[in-house]
Amino acid sequence: MKKYFAEFFGTFWLVFGGCGSAVLAAGIPDLGIGYMGVSLAFGLTVLTMAYAVGHISGGHFNPAVSIGLFVGGRFNAKDLLPYIASQVLGAIAAAAILYTIASGSAGFDVTAGFASNGYGEHSPHGYSLVAALLIEVVLTAFFLIIIMGATDKRAPAGFAPIAIGLSLTLIHLISIPVTNTSVNPARSTGVALFQGSWAIEQLWLFWVAPIVGAVIGALAYRFISEEK
Repeated sequence: MKKYFAEFFGTFWLVFGGCGSAVLAAGIPDLGIGYMGVSLAFGLTVLTMAYAVGHISGGHFNPAVSIGLFVGGRFNAKDLLPYIASQVLGAIAAAAILYTIASGSAGFDVTAGFASNGYGEHSPHGYSLVAALLIEVVLTAFFLIIIMGATDKRAPAGFAPIAIGLSLTLIHLISIPVTNTSVNPARSTGVALFQGSWAIEQLWLFWVAPIVGAVIGALAYRFISEEK
């Protein structure tokens, strides 16, 4: 059970730190951290928890990553569903605490988004469903390539969390304007449940696209890394 708790806590930290930075710190006039700060926050959550508990669970914190690593031959099928359940529960717990904290502000309005992912009129800059689908697939595919490459036995030891954390920062820098960045179905689910309306209706895309991208990335890495 320890590895499942590690995934719970790791995903909790990712959602609380990343989405918390967006909800609590990004929109303050003149002082807010903006897109760059939120991007860095998401990267730091993964980097710090990968070092903290990665040696216990592998540090997935993301159902798409777990599925991709399974497809890539790096993860045991018997742990797949318990990992996904732990990740989703961690995300929901983090969103619940974040919602309670944010509700302490008189100006808080959960219907405004609550760091949820969306497309069309709910995209931060009005990007279409097709644009959202494509960017989530592409970025998750490259995320898996980076994860599998950084954790390959032939890669320099001890540096994987840095590469993975920085790649998640870059992913957010690219795609926050398009979808508010998911590449992680658990992260999307946690906040969508508290947003409660359009975020739940559009949640399907933020499960389908990251999982498809993760499978593509895993298969691509297996192809390019296969030793003859």
